[in-house]
Amino acid sequence: MDLATLALFLPACFALNMAPGPNNLLSVSNATRYGLRTACLAGLGRLLAFAGMIALASTGLAVVLQTSELLFYGIKILGAAYLFYLAYQLWRAQPQTASQTAAHKVGLWALARQEFLVAAGNPKAILIFTAFLPQFVVPGHPITAQFAVLGAMFLALEWIAISAYAYMGLHMRRWFAEPRGKRIFNRCCAGLLSAAAAVLLTARRA
Repeated sequence: MDLATLALFLPACFALNMAPGPNNLLSVSNATRYGLRTACLAGLGRLLAFAGMIALASTGLAVVLQTSELLFYGIKILGAAYLFYLAYQLWRAQPQTASQTAAHKVGLWALARQEFLVAAGNPKAILIFTAFLPQFVVPGHPITAQFAVLGAMFLALEWIAISAYAYMGLHMRRWFAEPRGKRIFNRCCAGLLSAAAAVLLTARRA
């Protein structure tokens, strides 16, 4: 990849990484509830899901998803249902003091699994990789190696986005230190996750 192509790819890619979405909202929520380090480590689940999608896109298997209406809508419905489930959990969550939160932390594995399932449950994500990454592939050169480089850069920028949203959540924790503030924040996040689920349900194949 030459410098001109790189100069186009990096800002376009980072714009995708930083776009508000269910996973970035999870990073904010997790950092607010469990801290910056936990939220960033939980984001590894998202990176794992995206890495799998990039691998599918590089081998052409994503075409199966793009051409199979049943598979696309099946993944979409499951993904939306899981977002509604997370929204319900947040809405019903009981606000706790800092000491109670520390004593009842959700396991890191469970948070990483949440990130993975939210990312994997969005069929539009793999279609983005199918439509976006190939635009920067140079014809006549090994495609797999180029996808590997582009995918690695995408994941690195995604990690920066995870950290940025988690850092935002860490500072928001100060605004919602009291139980009433935490309840408001949890319910706002629940509303946004529900909205994301509704948008996902209306998504159509390109």
